Amino acid sequence: MFHILWYILIGLCSGFLAKSVMHEHLTMFWTIVLGIVGSLLGGGISHMIFRSKNERYHPAGLIFSTLGAILILFICFKLKIHLP
Repeated sequence: MFHILWYILIGLCSGFLAKSVMHEHLTMFWTIVLGIVGSLLGGGISHMIFRSKNERYHPAGLIFSTLGAILILFICFKLKIHLP
């Protein structure tokens, strides 16, 4: 149960940082969703670069989550996809 709350908290922080950097206006729900998806994307990229010892997939921390969320917002901006 605690890991779900941790995902939401990290998602909120990384989504807020990403939307602040990209100057986007999103609701609180979409900010959390953006952060969680950014965490999964950042975790996948960091897993490809830095292999873990137990070879299990893990979501990224705050830095890679924020970078993943910024990447998602950048791709949406280039493809002219408007998030609610």
